Amino acid sequence: MSKLPHIGSSIFTVMSQMATEHNAINLSQGFPNFPVDKRLIAIFARLASENVHQYSPMSGYPPLLEKIAKLTQQSYRRIVNNKSEILITAGATEGIFAAIQALVNPNEEVIILDPSYDCYEAPILLSNAKPIRVALNDDFTPNWENINAATNENTKLIIINNPHNPTGKTWTSADFDQLEKLVDSFSNLIVFSDEVYEYITFEQPHISIHNRQKLWNRSITVSSFGKSFHITGWKIGYIIAPEHLMKEIKKVHQFLVFSVNSISQVAISEYLDIVDVYSLGNFYQQKRDFFRNLLKETKLQLLPCEGTYFQVASYANISSEDDFTFTKRLVTEFGVAAIPISPFYADGRDTKCIRFCFAKDNATLIQAAERLIKL
Repeated sequence: MSKLPHIGSSIFTVMSQMATEHNAINLSQGFPNFPVDKRLIAIFARLASENVHQYSPMSGYPPLLEKIAKLTQQSYRRIVNNKSEILITAGATEGIFAAIQALVNPNEEVIILDPSYDCYEAPILLSNAKPIRVALNDDFTPNWENINAATNENTKLIIINNPHNPTGKTWTSADFDQLEKLVDSFSNLIVFSDEVYEYITFEQPHISIHNRQKLWNRSITVSSFGKSFHITGWKIGYIIAPEHLMKEIKKVHQFLVFSVNSISQVAISEYLDIVDVYSLGNFYQQKRDFFRNLLKETKLQLLPCEGTYFQVASYANISSEDDFTFTKRLVTEFGVAAIPISPFYADGRDTKCIRFCFAKDNATLIQAAERLIKL
């Protein structure tokens, strides 16, 4: 008997397979197709012949932990203890899984804000806990009336994602004010903040849990080197949490992976000395603006994109088809793969919106736009 009977292949797997089968341009799955920084590749190549191939400490390579603490202080003016409050994870997904498995007990509740990324629900269900799906507003801002109504003494976690996948929306200071009020109202409530796109924001600077001192003792953040440095296949990220929460998370982490691959940790540790993470926003803003300008000639209606490398578009004035049918036809008839938004909702609601990944080289984006103009 399946523990996850209603969960099958993810929409990302389905659409990427269709893109391959039909030789379509893949703007569905969120991975860059341009080269990794040559400096990082050179570091990795040199390290391959050095003595960095055995187990790293369970929490992570100590110099990397120190660099993360320094980066966190530089970015957010938060001082974290690199020995007790940081954990290197096998991608952000492992960090999310380990934290939920460690902290959520049977029959407790976890609030997920829809549309939401698909890796949140499974570890909740495997904990014999209850996911509570609360829809965002139509403009993808938090609906605090509904969030407050859904929270009770049995709510263990609220999961937030900022900048938001799939919509590219970012939170405001007012949203964090409301979150602080919510946490003040429920002594058992912990915030899990998915911030894997933290360095990919545009007109407005990223506001992090790290910026809100009142939340530090009741929150966990997850970050992704894979997203920040265009190395998604390395599957390496990290979480930051107060020691009393981190102790529990490490108990699960050690039996999932024990430690993350060593050469990647050493390479990233060295790379952090020379890379400017604060240039990422400008880099991806140019990608966003380039792609949006190309799509002006299409019939698609582009929604605002404040962060991430995803662009959501409405096709409502093109077709009345549901979004899954439309995206399948987009692949088979027009040769472009996108992601429907309905799978990000618990109720599968169809908003006539689809998501494109613009973390691609310009030639790919131009070719995709030439096909989308034909819609």
